[in-house]
Amino acid sequence: MGVQRHSHYANCWSKHSPSSVLQLVSEKVGGAEGTKLDDDFKEMEKKVDITSKAVTEVLARTTEYLQPNPASRAKLTMLNTVSKIRGQVKSPGYPQPEGLLGECMTRHGKELGGESNFGDALLDAGESMKRLAEVKDSLDIEVKQNFIDPLQNLCDKDLKEIQHHLKKLEGRRLDFDYKKKRQGKIPDEELRQALEKFEESKEVAETSMHNLLETDVEQVSQLSALVDAQLDYHRQAVQILDELADKLKRRMREASSRPKREFKPKPREPFDLGEPEQSNGGFPCATAPKITGNGGRSLDSLLGTPSRNMPPLDQPSCRALYDFEPENDGELGFREGDLITLTNQIDENWYEGMLNGQSGFFPLSYVEVLVPLPQ
Repeated sequence: MGVQRHSHYANCWSKHSPSSVLQLVSEKVGGAEGTKLDDDFKEMEKKVDITSKAVTEVLARTTEYLQPNPASRAKLTMLNTVSKIRGQVKSPGYPQPEGLLGECMTRHGKELGGESNFGDALLDAGESMKRLAEVKDSLDIEVKQNFIDPLQNLCDKDLKEIQHHLKKLEGRRLDFDYKKKRQGKIPDEELRQALEKFEESKEVAETSMHNLLETDVEQVSQLSALVDAQLDYHRQAVQILDELADKLKRRMREASSRPKREFKPKPREPFDLGEPEQSNGGFPCATAPKITGNGGRSLDSLLGTPSRNMPPLDQPSCRALYDFEPENDGELGFREGDLITLTNQIDENWYEGMLNGQSGFFPLSYVEVLVPLPQ
């Protein structure tokens, strides 16, 4: 029998045990070459290795196709794990984006009411989106049963079994080569038994790989089942969307054919001005205090709206024109109308200020300066 070094199994399937590593080192140091495995065997092993990698990656990508949102996918995995731990039979489903969109449309359609064309159209669209989500759920179930589960079973059973046989074969090959180097120092019977075990393992590994590669029509049928499920989903989706499109076009035609209603403002109610000396209907009028040093403008005209936390107007300050939500550490959040004490100008776009005892940075475009910082 010819000889050749061979370590392909170590790379593809598993790491050698410490004893195997020692034997491989002794092979190299002693100048002995490992027992040759024929080209047909190595070709089968290569094809099985490619099949294993293909099945593993296709499984992962199919799950991503069915459940595209990585955050929801991670949450679902976590919930499924918790369900198994608790012994719950029913696992939660993936939140289909069509279903979430349908719920949103339905909620707002109900709020608008039946007298609104847009509200009714939202209800129609929402119902269709929910039906699309149900069809997508059916696709998930169909693909899992007829494609994912069979391929997963191939990984867990056949490919795992082949891996086991190849690992065992490698161990027996190393054992035989080690004893072959010691020929004459060990009984011939021991060497003969090592050879028989090696050849037996080689035959078992060959047979298992051959059976897998010869029955790959099963994987083709599973791939066909995936495509059939996709076709069924898309046919149903087209039907649902066709019906929705017809409904919306019909609503547009009906709305266009209706005569437009003119808006007629209600007649104004007579307003009793009260006694002549009370020009505001009998309620005394309080004069807004004037603020010196600001062009004689009143407090209301200066501030627009009163603030809960009003800094003294003799120090630099500004009024918030919009709500500002801080996104980074060191930023100062505030609400529209808040009065903020200015402490520093960072650059042409950012100020530093204080509000409610908190100090931080905020953009100039969100505020109106009331009393500027000293130059």
